[in-house]
Amino acid sequence: MEKKWWQDSVIYQIYPRSFQDSNDDGIGDLRGIIKRLDYLKKLGIDAIWLSPVYQSPNDDNGYDISDYESILPEFGTMEDMEELIAEGKKRNIKFIMDLVVNHTSDEHPWFIEAKKSKENPYRDYYIWRDPVDGKEPNDLQSIFSGSAWELDETTGQYYLHLFSKKQPDLNWENPAVQQEVWKLMNFWLEKGIGGFRMDVIDLVGKIPDQKITGNGPRLHEYLKKMNQETFGKYDVMTVGETWGATPEIAKLYSNPDRQELSMVFQFEHIGLDEQPGKSKWDYQPLDFIKLKRVLSKWQTELGNEGWNSLFWNNHDLPRIISRWGNDSPEYRELSGKMLATLLHLMKGTPYIYQGEEIGMINTPVSSIEEIDDIESINMYQERIKQGYESKDILKSINRKGRDNARRPMQWDDSLNGGFTKGKPWLSLNESYPELNVEKALADPNSIFYYYQQLITLRKENPLVVWGDYRELLPDDPYLFVYQRSLANEKWLVMANFYNKPATYHGEIQEIDKVVLSNYPNPPQNLVGMTLKPYEVIVFKLK
Repeated sequence: MEKKWWQDSVIYQIYPRSFQDSNDDGIGDLRGIIKRLDYLKKLGIDAIWLSPVYQSPNDDNGYDISDYESILPEFGTMEDMEELIAEGKKRNIKFIMDLVVNHTSDEHPWFIEAKKSKENPYRDYYIWRDPVDGKEPNDLQSIFSGSAWELDETTGQYYLHLFSKKQPDLNWENPAVQQEVWKLMNFWLEKGIGGFRMDVIDLVGKIPDQKITGNGPRLHEYLKKMNQETFGKYDVMTVGETWGATPEIAKLYSNPDRQELSMVFQFEHIGLDEQPGKSKWDYQPLDFIKLKRVLSKWQTELGNEGWNSLFWNNHDLPRIISRWGNDSPEYRELSGKMLATLLHLMKGTPYIYQGEEIGMINTPVSSIEEIDDIESINMYQERIKQGYESKDILKSINRKGRDNARRPMQWDDSLNGGFTKGKPWLSLNESYPELNVEKALADPNSIFYYYQQLITLRKENPLVVWGDYRELLPDDPYLFVYQRSLANEKWLVMANFYNKPATYHGEIQEIDKVVLSNYPNPPQNLVGMTLKPYEVIVFKLK
């Protein structure tokens, strides 16, 4: 396998609305990101995945694009974007643009034209169907609640929207749509970006009449062609958001011989705390044994035929410390370091979501009025109609809602955490006076410096990037233990996932030294070793 720059890189995701506001309008922007590049350089990351900054009516916070080749004014200008790319280059930081080509905004000129008449040349850019018995063409559901079909009164036909009705799906079977997509991708590649993160890319091969949405039969044909016509000509990385991927499917996307994508985001571990066959809102406690099994499966089954993304957090997911760690003051940092270690010492490319490196946590709300996210709001209204109690729905939103990740970044203890002097578009987590970047940088034992160490370990030790993975104690109910090995070097990663002490009952190997730990004075001998709550230790073995 030819080595690529993104294999030993660490990627940081920025949600621009919430990162740093430079003009005090309450919304983060591109100049705010420029201001904070030295902070990210200090952390040690190699690339920034930038959530969408394109022109958009913001029905789904920028994932509904009305012009792919211009910048939403609240974020700045194209000149700001070009300056951001240039300033990143000076610091060896690349930009991965978030590409949303499963759908556009209903305010995109293509859709405005398409709605005018059935004969319009842009009509076939989208997916239209006649009513069946005066109703929707079939019972396909939108991921944001309700039917995936919306009636267009002018022409009497329904159009498909797998997300919001303001996000009509593009018709990828139309070669003209593909050409438009290649054009806009090359527009960005020529500006010197480092690649693309591809939003719900597994949906572009859909066959709505057969109710096939993910992994349609022509999906890989489209991706191969995309590679040939666009990013295959550049030294860039591409990562596909693929909710339904198994290791076998992931190899189809990311095996270098197939010339499709660099890697995928797979979400099998992310669904483990929801009830099988239900939605993400229907909670069940995490099955820890299953979590280990899933993560280990993805470590071993891709082999050299694919590449893995490693992540706990992103803009769509709740904060991992609140979700599977412990966000109490006593254990927040310890559990945050433990979760970070498990992930960053695995094989694959790790992603850090903004604020994760200082241990940001979820933000519970007590009424739906405090919520901004369209997915949460739609679900709330739907469940109220179904007779659910408001308090139970809010419990689900507090646990899984997307606003948890989207609260503004906590920079210091000044007004609004140093994010803005204006009124923030979404209120901050109340923890910001204590939990912020300034305090983290002043504390040598903070999560920030721990992440910095993890990034350095990846950079300086080929074992972390290329080593084999072997899980030990798969059935232990408290400990996650795995070994990485390359040539004659072996590391042992041992983590207590819970808030009570747990004793190691595994094979005894001789320790050379401690590479990393989240408690001072870690034990040096595996015999009868007991790990403290959320303790993680990385040993180099003899």
